[in-house]
Amino acid sequence: MLDQLRKGDVVIVWKLDRLSRSLKDLLAIMEKIDAAGAGFRSLTESIDTTTPAGRMMMQMVGVFAEFEREMIRERTRAGLERARKKGRHPGRKPKLTGDQRQEIRDMVLSGKRTEAEAARLFNVHRSTISRVMREASDATA
Repeated sequence: MLDQLRKGDVVIVWKLDRLSRSLKDLLAIMEKIDAAGAGFRSLTESIDTTTPAGRMMMQMVGVFAEFEREMIRERTRAGLERARKKGRHPGRKPKLTGDQRQEIRDMVLSGKRTEAEAARLFNVHRSTISRVMREASDATA
């Protein structure tokens, strides 16, 4: 989009944080928009950079948006840490149990099955079997 901007164009976004993730990035994007002779409008924050007051407001809102994202990130980390302390582990449950992993290692290392056959047998992707085998070789190394 930034490469296609022409003089007189106006970049319109719903919300300022949809344009960038950091104030530094936001300012760099705004510089490119300005250098192209284009304007910028954010519908939610009512910012219009075609005026000096609008440019000032855009920078102030950008600072607050970055602050808000950092606060959310900090609260998320704290929540995950609390969950870990309570013995909960967020994310997808492992598809294979420890016993299944050991069985796969044994059958592939003994030559009874290939990795592809083990993947079909346990209904997992071939890369899962490769990862199990790699973990086994890392543990013995």
